[in-house]
Amino acid sequence: MRSIWNGAISFGLVSIPIKLVNATESHSISFRQIHTEDGGRVRYRKFCELEDREVTQGEIGKGYEDADGTIIPITEEDLSSLPIPTAKTIEIVAFVPADRIDPLQMDAAYYLQASGAPAAKPYTLLREALKRSNKVAIAKFALRGRERLGMLRVVGEAIAMHGLLWPDEVRAPEGLAPDTDVTVRDQELDLADALMDTLGEVDLEDLHDEYREAVEEVIAAKAAGEAPPQAPEPATGGKVLDLMAALESSVRAARESRGEDVEHAEVKSLPQRKTARAAPKQTGGKKSTSTAKKAAAKKTTAAKKSTAKSGQGQGQGAAKKTASKSTAKKTPAKKSTSRKRSA
Repeated sequence: MRSIWNGAISFGLVSIPIKLVNATESHSISFRQIHTEDGGRVRYRKFCELEDREVTQGEIGKGYEDADGTIIPITEEDLSSLPIPTAKTIEIVAFVPADRIDPLQMDAAYYLQASGAPAAKPYTLLREALKRSNKVAIAKFALRGRERLGMLRVVGEAIAMHGLLWPDEVRAPEGLAPDTDVTVRDQELDLADALMDTLGEVDLEDLHDEYREAVEEVIAAKAAGEAPPQAPEPATGGKVLDLMAALESSVRAARESRGEDVEHAEVKSLPQRKTARAAPKQTGGKKSTSTAKKAAAKKTTAAKKSTAKSGQGQGQGAAKKTASKSTAKKTPAKKSTSRKRSA
């Protein structure tokens, strides 16, 4: 593997010559920009504003633009002679437990390779010291024009260094959590635990980039003049509105995918819930069919009561008028009674 940086690890008064090697590589598929009309490559060319001509990579350097627009040239010699100890040195400043490092700070990863025979003994000493202490080393180093923070740990028989973001580069998660009061029931936590137990065990070596593989299939098909593969139809499942039901379904699906016996799975069934809307829908048809009979019965009863109250001196017209008023007052009460029964 090609080294990208040469320097030394400063371990107290011990100096370990090392080479910095990338520990990771990208397998993502990159695309070229093309002219859609004829497929020609679209390229970016670098022009000098003063001479109005294209310049080569060898003619390009660094410069800092001041507030007034003035460009201050900065050479590689200026950067290599910076008055800081980390310019060519990975300076270890502390040893801390690994759980003190927030994963949010993790950045690029590198391997530290011992540079030459003189580095073998101090390199091995640092590696074994890190193993025995169960700690990681916090270091400062300079790379690509700026000072960085790093964490050294043992990977196999080598020392790896993870670049770390500075603490002030990690944003605080303020205002991201739900701002409403939510109560989580024990039954929901039990099902969540069951789902975690089912999905929690996995060999990371079995995971792979399915998106990249699908893109490669599309490229291969189009290169062969064939139609690209079509995406499978998404599963059309019913919308689950109940969290408990969603958890239960997730546990069953996870266990089925692993070939486990779902019949003996310890998943509690949800009790049947009564909904206030279901009952009125069932009794709605009965209202329309029996309205005429109930109205006739009401009028007859109201007429008898009003006739008794009005006395013998009143005529049949007064009795009808009283019956109609009595019916108008009692009809709303009867409707509300019907609603209470149906609810």
